[in-house]
Amino acid sequence: MAIPRLHADDTLLMVIDIQERLMPTIHGGDDLVATVGVMAEFAQLLEIPTIVTEQYVRGLGRTVAALDAPLGNTRRIEKTRFSGVVPEVLEDLHRHRRPNILICGIEAHVCVLQTTLDLLGAGFVPWLVVDGISGSDRDQIAVAMDRMGRSGAIRTGAMSAIYELLGDANHVRFKEALGLAKRLPRH
Repeated sequence: MAIPRLHADDTLLMVIDIQERLMPTIHGGDDLVATVGVMAEFAQLLEIPTIVTEQYVRGLGRTVAALDAPLGNTRRIEKTRFSGVVPEVLEDLHRHRRPNILICGIEAHVCVLQTTLDLLGAGFVPWLVVDGISGSDRDQIAVAMDRMGRSGAIRTGAMSAIYELLGDANHVRFKEALGLAKRLPRH
């Protein structure tokens, strides 16, 4: 049996609905945004494609401004479905041909859960960046994480994902990546 592993050439980062009007109620919101910012910068550093979704922008606003710089000019895909696996996203996923999808976002028990289940159903391997996923109800986060894990998603932390994607301290981008990893919130 093959053991799932992350490699920079077969991984894509997906940032789900980290939007202005949702953030005030999100458990650990500041740390979440900091973690996602680091992951987005790291993805750019290793040239890992990134997909960003935004749920019902008219009502929930855009992706938080703190992620503008880390995400650069990454296209934002608007949706009204709770799952982020909408036709535009599916087209991007198939175009990039990367089976491993690193997931960050909110809310764990709604959009992240439904996106993860749909990714599994479409044959992708979702990797849940646990310190980059949250929600407004702490009890619901744990239940959602458990369900996604039992369904086949793989849990990882931002630090673990960074080092696994680098693979070697001799990686040409190691020092830059180390600087990013040091910016991750610590508990």
